[in-house]
Amino acid sequence: MKFLKLSILAVITMMLSCSEDQDDNIHTTEPNLIIKLKFDPTQERLNNLGQPSSIPEGNAAQSPSINRMSANYIEFAPDPYTPLGEGEVIFMGPETTTGGANAIDFQNATFGGDGDVFLSIPLSQVTSGSYEWVRVSLAYQEGEIDLLVNGIDYTGTLASFVGYNTYITSFDLNGSTFDVNDNRSQGFWAFEVEGYTSEGQAPEGATTVPNPLFDSSPIPQGSCVVTGEFEEGFSITGNETQDMEITLSFSINNSFEWTEVNFDGKYEPAAGEQVVDMGLRGLIPTVSN
Repeated sequence: MKFLKLSILAVITMMLSCSEDQDDNIHTTEPNLIIKLKFDPTQERLNNLGQPSSIPEGNAAQSPSINRMSANYIEFAPDPYTPLGEGEVIFMGPETTTGGANAIDFQNATFGGDGDVFLSIPLSQVTSGSYEWVRVSLAYQEGEIDLLVNGIDYTGTLASFVGYNTYITSFDLNGSTFDVNDNRSQGFWAFEVEGYTSEGQAPEGATTVPNPLFDSSPIPQGSCVVTGEFEEGFSITGNETQDMEITLSFSINNSFEWTEVNFDGKYEPAAGEQVVDMGLRGLIPTVSN
């Protein structure tokens, strides 16, 4: 009987100890800054200056679906005059010189789809202060587009490398492997539909990169840094006890654009219709706790 009482006492002591440990963990858990992704086909379509943009006469466009995206750089800027790189850089993706010149390391990049958490870091790693703008250097987009071939509608998968320069060993689209093992400059793309594959290089400067701060804080050509404004700004005090969540909403409103040969609003590569743009069309960051 005495042994039984001692055993019960030991179990209760262990349970209380575990409970105290769990409470300690709860109280010492550090709040995080969480970055989520969103792709919105109804969000306003902007040009390079961050102004509303319509589809030019003679062109057509569609809103693709985005399966996943990668960014190579995220920065908070306190005001419109903060030069690129002098704000609070919260994320920098891996880079490599394996292919020669410095390039984004595609094989080790971070990816995320619609609604996914792209980044989570302790808030203590972010400098306290007030921020009005966010800059995101895009690296890669992958999604579905519609096309018409010989009168038949298809849906294909497009991979577009929009970063300044990317080192790629290989990548897969729907089971089709593309071997590269080299650097590729901004605008490199690959496409798969019904087992058929192709790849190519878009002209330099053909990717729209909205920057409403074009006059006060320009972005280098080819950097693919999209800039967006927090509607009411946001602040980090350093005394936060809860996670802070920021959603980066990218406009995919008619972001895949081509020149028309047959004026039917359908992309027909076999008819000689050429892709002229596939850049995201704006960025709106929102904050929630």
